[in-house]
Amino acid sequence: MIAEIGLALLWLAASMALLQLVAGALQFTSRGELVAPIIKPAAVVQGFLCMLSFGALAWLFWTTDLSVLLVASNSHVDKPDIFKLSGTWGNHEGSMLLWVMILSVAGAAIALFEKRVDKVTLSSTLFAQSLLALGFFAFLLFSSNPFARLNPAAQSGAGLNPLLQDFGLAFHPPTLYVGYVGLSVAFSFAVGALISGKTGPQFARAMRPWALGAWIFLTIGIFAGSYWAYYELGWGGWWFWDPVENSSLMPWLAATALLHSVSVLATRDALRAWTIMLALVAFAMSMAGTFLVRSGVLTSVHAFAVDPERGAFILGLLLFYVGGAFALFALRIASVREGKQFRFVSREGAIVLNNVLLSTILGIVLIGTLYPLAAEAMGDRISVGPPYFNKATIPLGIIIMLALVVGPMLRWRRDTAGRVSKLAAIAFGAMIAAGVTLAITTPGAGLFPIIGIALSVGVAIAAFFPLVGRNLMRTPLTTWGMVVAHFGLAISVFGMAAESGFSKETLAALEIGKEHNGPDGKAGLASVIPVAGENWIGLEGDIRFDNGGGQEVLKPQIRYFSDPVQQTTEAALLTKWNGQLYAVIAPVEGNDDKWQIRVWWKPFVTFIWYGGLIVALGGMISLFGRVRRKRRKKSDEVEARY
Repeated sequence: MIAEIGLALLWLAASMALLQLVAGALQFTSRGELVAPIIKPAAVVQGFLCMLSFGALAWLFWTTDLSVLLVASNSHVDKPDIFKLSGTWGNHEGSMLLWVMILSVAGAAIALFEKRVDKVTLSSTLFAQSLLALGFFAFLLFSSNPFARLNPAAQSGAGLNPLLQDFGLAFHPPTLYVGYVGLSVAFSFAVGALISGKTGPQFARAMRPWALGAWIFLTIGIFAGSYWAYYELGWGGWWFWDPVENSSLMPWLAATALLHSVSVLATRDALRAWTIMLALVAFAMSMAGTFLVRSGVLTSVHAFAVDPERGAFILGLLLFYVGGAFALFALRIASVREGKQFRFVSREGAIVLNNVLLSTILGIVLIGTLYPLAAEAMGDRISVGPPYFNKATIPLGIIIMLALVVGPMLRWRRDTAGRVSKLAAIAFGAMIAAGVTLAITTPGAGLFPIIGIALSVGVAIAAFFPLVGRNLMRTPLTTWGMVVAHFGLAISVFGMAAESGFSKETLAALEIGKEHNGPDGKAGLASVIPVAGENWIGLEGDIRFDNGGGQEVLKPQIRYFSDPVQQTTEAALLTKWNGQLYAVIAPVEGNDDKWQIRVWWKPFVTFIWYGGLIVALGGMISLFGRVRRKRRKKSDEVEARY
């Protein structure tokens, strides 16, 4: 009965989206005043109904209702409860329902709380939002029904992919989806502004919190996914340039550019066309990611669907939404007034340079991701891997880091290089000193790791320059947010460079009780014993590793799952202040007496994720500052009336 109720709620939510769409379309007719009041209530009811529908699906997974096809295909009676619940979105249909639910709730929030734009722009925004939602409702109802019944019911369930049976599944996908949906809201605001012709600062102020929120959640989701892959897959790497990883990176790059651009438009009334275009591009990238993950064109841990028909449906939505939006952009951009002028040497100029570089990196990643797929469709197999992406993007990343040293110190509108030269000299001097010291003391580290560490030192120092000469107690939280975010980026880049240039590996095939002297220390295998979990059995190695700082004990595992049948490698991690020991174990094929052990020392690798959290924290501080400023302004207006 719960499944039928959930499906009925989904149909009702879709009908509200249709009502919202029709009312939004009719607002420009002679009867527009009669139907326009329907738009907001329809959006609110749609969000409520969709939330209830998703709650019904979550209940079906929590109770393991094996008469529902989706539950039977992606859950198991013996699976731990947390993975039963997170299994709700650990599949194609459930993840799409989560996407639509967040999209509908976001539309309801716009209808309830948005007061900064005029009625026409707001109604047009909700019209665009309903058009997005309706396409995904149609996809769920006609192509990917999450509530389809199974007759007869399964006995125990097929289980969830063991690689997804991790707390990362409870955290990583939802944060990414919130980020994607935040970009859809920015997209809807851009479409609404193009329709109404109101593309000035008011529209930007309404869009900015959504762009900032989307960027925060994308940042958290990407870094969380990076750490999940790092410890779960057992490869010892934190980024593989996997096409599905790229599909989350591309919206983040566009969102980062959009966030800077919309701030300029909101505060300085400049970059109008650029802001609208970036809002469209950011959503286009999130739609492209949806297509890659759910179309079946990729075989990946991340990829859910393998049905070409559903892939064609998503591709159709992608072409319709993105193509339609850019057609509207082409038709209406001539009516967008030019914003205020600024000199190249100004904060706006630095932001434009930043956006151009980010957009170039986005194009490089997009080409490298899609070209092999296009080549394979034409009969050729081409692999585009880390060498291409690293060589093409790292030089541009270096320029961005250099720009970060000076850009935040520049004044709006116009400035001179001489005014900031003294502070910039401090950062560049520290950068050069760090680079020269590393080049002399660690010549084997490689050029890019040395440059990366040197840049991170300079940016970490320069991040605090916008506070120089200010009363710190009266400095706006938005400025603090920028400082914290830029400092976090420096920390993350430092971790990336240190791990890339200074990691050491010990690899050996050992019998139990034997030791091996590697380049970074002595590794010994003390034992291999059987272990068991709630829904798996396995083997656990006892590795003793000594690199001169005392013996450490690492216990990696090999796990065997029966539903579905799969073997996984569970890395053992030992975290220290200056890095991590990372160990995995595997049987030696053809020799039952030996085990292959790998132990990596990864200096400062944790700084990658610490830095990511600090970057997201900076965004949160900025968002909180803007919300507090808005409330204070509203409170002051109320007091002025009385």
